[in-house]
Amino acid sequence: MPSAVRVARETAELALAEWGISAAVRHPVTDPALLILSELVTNSVRHASALSSQITIMYAASRDTFAFGVHDRHPYQPPLYGAMTGGGSGLATVVQLTLELAGTAGVRQDADGGGKSIWVTLPL
Repeated sequence: MPSAVRVARETAELALAEWGISAAVRHPVTDPALLILSELVTNSVRHASALSSQITIMYAASRDTFAFGVHDRHPYQPPLYGAMTGGGSGLATVVQLTLELAGTAGVRQDADGGGKSIWVTLPL
């Protein structure tokens, strides 16, 4: 459902606040991270929903890192860094923002090959 994007952003903001990352003063990584997350969830809703009725979002943080992954059960694994040459796509935005923030992004295939997670790790 399209509301998944809003729910994902709100959940990420709550997690960041709980971890003290964007509590009193909004951390500079927060807004770009939320945009990256929104793009990944939007892609899953648009492109994977035919084969994957559920999206799972995982969040993790440490003192100097915020990481999140968006998982669906569609087997297609998009070439993240190839998206930069295509221009104008949501994945191009994901990769560009991730690189600008000195982060990393990667696609991890499920063990059975029937789905994947796209993980983004950003330094704080």
